[in-house]
Amino acid sequence: MTVGEANEAVAAMEKPVEDRSFLGHPKGLGYLAFTEAWERFSFYGMQALLVLYMVNYLLLDGREEGVILFEPFSRLFGGIEGQALASAIFGTYAASVYLTPILGGYLADRFLGKRRTVLLGAVTMALGHFLMAFEASFLFALACLVLGSGMFKGNIASQVGALYKPEDLRRADAFQIFYLGINAGVIASPLIVGTLGETVGWHWGFGAAGIGMLIGLVIYVAGQKHLPAEHFAPQRKKDAAAAPKLRREDWPAVIALILLIPVMAIAIVPNNQIFNAYLVWGDQQFDLNFFGTQLPTTWLVTLDAVVSVSFLALVAIFYRWYGKHWREPDEITKIVIGSVFSIGGMLCLFMAAATQGEGEKIGLFWPVTFHIVNSIGFAHMLPISLALFAKLAPKAINATVIGLYYIAFFIGNSLVGWIGGWYETMPTTNFWLMHAGFAVVSGAVFVLFKLFASQILTKAGAEEPSGVPV
Repeated sequence: MTVGEANEAVAAMEKPVEDRSFLGHPKGLGYLAFTEAWERFSFYGMQALLVLYMVNYLLLDGREEGVILFEPFSRLFGGIEGQALASAIFGTYAASVYLTPILGGYLADRFLGKRRTVLLGAVTMALGHFLMAFEASFLFALACLVLGSGMFKGNIASQVGALYKPEDLRRADAFQIFYLGINAGVIASPLIVGTLGETVGWHWGFGAAGIGMLIGLVIYVAGQKHLPAEHFAPQRKKDAAAAPKLRREDWPAVIALILLIPVMAIAIVPNNQIFNAYLVWGDQQFDLNFFGTQLPTTWLVTLDAVVSVSFLALVAIFYRWYGKHWREPDEITKIVIGSVFSIGGMLCLFMAAATQGEGEKIGLFWPVTFHIVNSIGFAHMLPISLALFAKLAPKAINATVIGLYYIAFFIGNSLVGWIGGWYETMPTTNFWLMHAGFAVVSGAVFVLFKLFASQILTKAGAEEPSGVPV
């Protein structure tokens, strides 16, 4: 494409369009969703293997001594060992992944632009996955994955919101589709990455995750002409005066969103424990024998993703139908509904532990029921909360506010790692009842937020939010 053609393409995209060529949405949503699907394939494939890799391989027989800088790194956790150390490392890694989007958002807003930041993040993540193929570079691999994901995450999510006009009600539905893409990647990754890692070799699995990241990078590059023009290049210094400014009336919404962050952190602990202590518990206690074949433990992640995808679609379809007959609930109300289902999911795990006979493996009835109930809660909480942030974030600090959203995941995953270390020292029934308590507390706060802050959110939503289309 010549410079003139590029300028014409950008100029054309600066005019409001009503593109409905991808499932009733702009074509750019398709490219973003498929890019995210492959990025999540690589990310969750590695994440599904990580705690099992450490518990069953890296932290056994002194292998960790071959990891560069592992001894000083492990001292940061107070001398804990075994499963507790694996859970702590997992929690630190998963938490850091959700902290660095603040840096990624700042880089995109002020220096590189979203396009270049996402591209740099994808390349860095691919490098991290390939470094996981070598034991000595374990910590360097995690560092690359943390930094790369930080540049990738918030910037690609903010581009979804930017495809729509302020008054376009398709935005929340778009994030449902975006999360469908995420879960499509999660479904496939344990079947490929997890199976390779558990049955062929851990490093084969990590290498497959790196290839998935490269595929996502190719898709993102191919879809550039369908993305918002404001994301093509970094903002020039000479354009700073014309850049949107943060207004005084933007602050109530920003403060309200910041107050939601610690509540969201508590709310996501039950769901995110799936990748930590839940996998260790399932590996040790679940009956995964299927007609004489022992299924890989990471396939539990695929089970969860299949159910999650199904209910993301079903919940979206339900609210489309509901909205034609009655007034559709707002975002906070949907999140409250999700909290109720999250409580129910944790009670299913409590029942699985409480009904386990001595010396017996746990059948899959209660775990499968957990995945169903928890996935209904997931469909009401995570994509809806992201849509809420995208809707209310002021345009002047668009990507930065989306990055702030991920602080909830930083805090939540830190808790997941810390609390996951209690799995071997607490009765399993108490362990899952404690997680149900997290869902109860966060749900109660969401109710209070709905009662006392709904007017702020309504007023902010009526004004021009982030994600104004171009």
